[in-house]
Amino acid sequence: MSFIVAIDGPAGTGKGTITKLISKEMGLVNIDTGATYRCVALYCIENNINVADTEKIIDNLPNINIDMKNENGEQTVYLNGEDVTSKIRTPEVTKIVSEVSSIKEVRFAMVDVQRNLALGKDVIMEGRDITTYVFPNADVKIYMDADEVERANRRYKEMQEKGMEITFEEVLENIQKRDKNDKEKEIGALKIAEDAIYVDTTKLTIEEVKEKIKGIIEEKRGK
Repeated sequence: MSFIVAIDGPAGTGKGTITKLISKEMGLVNIDTGATYRCVALYCIENNINVADTEKIIDNLPNINIDMKNENGEQTVYLNGEDVTSKIRTPEVTKIVSEVSSIKEVRFAMVDVQRNLALGKDVIMEGRDITTYVFPNADVKIYMDADEVERANRRYKEMQEKGMEITFEEVLENIQKRDKNDKEKEIGALKIAEDAIYVDTTKLTIEEVKEKIKGIIEEKRGK
């Protein structure tokens, strides 16, 4: 039997950070679903496949092998045997990942990958449609949210720390475009599941969010 914690929400709410922290503290396997789509986007970039060439992307799906391992307390993402943990977080990948993930055949393929990665494990998984599509019967469902300006601020600081050259205005525009795209997807659109617990992180510190969500999980898990 597995125990599934599913967290949904838009970009920049802190889902990834919170998932990593809780994974370590509560012994849950962290599966980053967004990383699977980023791997497809990176594959397209490295193989000169235009994001508009849907048929070519679909044809190449069998050539994309994704694996995730927890190494020294950190999640490492592999694409066809190569460690791409850093590569999938570049602005180039971020710019096209939403479009790539909008292709329904890509969604179906990645959901299979995600479900296989979670098979028989106690996991925590974050993304856009985990509570509604990937694991609609998850033991714990949480929707994390925050004001879009606050989310853009967080993402901008992250990129600055990594030495990426990008303006705040560009980050905010990317956030707004991504929100629109994610909410209008034909399959796996970003929405709040009826039985999800809503957590607004706008004015909360990472520690406060972690403790809040940890408490929700402990209550559902029976400590």
